[in-house]
Amino acid sequence: MFSEFLTQNLQEFWHLTGFYNATWQHLVMLLVGLFFIWLAIKKNFEPMLLVPIGFGILIGNVPFNTTAGLEIGIYEEGSVLNILYNGVSAGWYPPLIFLGIGAMTDFSALIANPKLMLIGAAAQFGIFGAYMVALLLGFAPDQAGAIAIIGGADGPTAIFLSSKLAPNLMGAIAVSAYSYMALVPVIQPPLMRLLTTKHERVIKMKPARAVSQNEKIIFPIVGLILTCFVVPSGLPLLGMLFFGNLLRECGVTNRLAKTASNALTDVVTILLGMTVGASTQASEFLTSETIRIFLLGFMAFVIASASGVLFVKLFNLFLPKSKKINPLIGNAGVSAVPMSARISNNLGLEYDPSNYLLMHAMGPNVAGVIGSAVAAGVLLGFLA
Repeated sequence: MFSEFLTQNLQEFWHLTGFYNATWQHLVMLLVGLFFIWLAIKKNFEPMLLVPIGFGILIGNVPFNTTAGLEIGIYEEGSVLNILYNGVSAGWYPPLIFLGIGAMTDFSALIANPKLMLIGAAAQFGIFGAYMVALLLGFAPDQAGAIAIIGGADGPTAIFLSSKLAPNLMGAIAVSAYSYMALVPVIQPPLMRLLTTKHERVIKMKPARAVSQNEKIIFPIVGLILTCFVVPSGLPLLGMLFFGNLLRECGVTNRLAKTASNALTDVVTILLGMTVGASTQASEFLTSETIRIFLLGFMAFVIASASGVLFVKLFNLFLPKSKKINPLIGNAGVSAVPMSARISNNLGLEYDPSNYLLMHAMGPNVAGVIGSAVAAGVLLGFLA
């Protein structure tokens, strides 16, 4: 009798283990999570993002018996992971990230040279180009809009928009967006070399003028009014971005700016990355749609990067020789801050060790942050 009881309990325990419930899909996703962690640690590809996402993928793909009522899965109502995931699904993690971005960003390069805003705007062609292709591939308009925003290379914006337009695709869209952000050092340099000549790569730009404190204080106020009056649907992201920047620049809220740019951003980044990773449960993630989303995201990112570079080349045709812009800063029009700007600088130094482009590239880079949020607002306004 006791042996039967023990055998039955052992069988029940075995049926609850991950070993019993594992499928090949779980194993594939566990390998993906380990690959993300490897990229972060060994290759130093955006470790602040890829370590939480990679470990989140491991958490989300530990197999368990879904019929046992354990309430541990991220999609099980009331579970701890599900509660944490509400920040993603309800879209309130991204505005908090934008608050931190605003508090840590110096917009001086853009204020000193406002025409660099056009480069950030040009880079958004990747978003709208991918939107048209997604429609041709059979995605519904709201799904196409959510997928297309990957081209902005802005993970929080991608999460915010997909949570509103295509919640069922949010895991694939978020992982795709963050993956391409992390792969900026791999994807952009060959593209920049392909689209520029050696002569263009060594163009030296004049140092930017000094920006006064008053200009820095006025910028977030004017920026909020100009952008949100045009695209009110972008208010959650743009409002928090410019609010964070005002905290930084006004000079009387240093403690708040420090908290927003450091502790708050770090906490939200941890929760955001981990829960986005955990949302990639094998049953939800390994689909043909996911593959198409990754391909469309790659196409959008390439188009966005190329559009920035090509726009600078076109713009230079109308500028006097003394005011030419180095096309290597065109890639920074995507909103992967500050990695894209660093790529511009590193490539410039490779061809001329005295040609420092970082501060110039930060102009279109921060413009890209604003541009992607505006683009998301446009898509949300039309498709929601």
